[in-house]
Parts: sequence; C-alpha cells; structure tokens
Amino acid sequence: MFEKKVVIFKKKDRETWEQIRDLLKAEGFKGVSATHYFGDTVAAGGCGAKLDPRAFGGGKVIDRDIYRIEVRESDKERALDAIRAHGIVPVVDDTAAVDAALKINSNQ
Repeated sequence: MFEKKVVIFKKKDRETWEQIRDLLKAEGFKGVSATHYFGDTVAAGGCGAKLDPRAFGGGKVIDRDIYRIEVRESDKERALDAIRAHGIVPVVDDTAAVDAALKINSNQ
C-alpha cells in the first residue's frame, strides 16, 4: 500500500523541475511528489523584520527555492530512463541548501 519514495531530482532549477514533473505525469507515473521549498538562510535585517536583504534592488524577485521530485522506489529506474529518453538530466544536489559563500570556502 505505502512504498518508500526516493529523490530523483533536487536542485534550484524551476524550469527542469516543471519539465520532469509534467513528463512523469504524461507517462502515467503514480505517487510522484513534486515539491519546492525555500532553503536559504536569511540574515536578520537591522530592524529585525526578517526581510531578505537580497530581494531589494532593481529587477524582479530572484527565485531561490529548491525544487524536489520523489518517486516510488520501485519506479525509480523506469522514471530515470523516461527522463533521460527526453534529453533531460536529473540532478540530485545535496548541497542546494548550503549558502554559496560556504560552498566557496569549503572548496579551498
């Protein structure tokens, strides 16, 4: 009845996430979870308002969400094959929620 799910896509990439989500739906996969969440830590503003200081300035608001897709464990290989057959590369970036400055410092 209930089956363990595994992550097949996790990245800050809305466009690819939408492509994979729609593809899996069109291919008839059941039990697919396509979610997104805000994973960045935000420095507290000077007034304690918890506003993201990076969101101020010209242009539109930057999408910083992490997009994630899970499928049933028994469907994993079939789902990955279907995705690759359409020329899409599924990526699982476990460091997607790590601040960019911390990534740079850890690579040195």
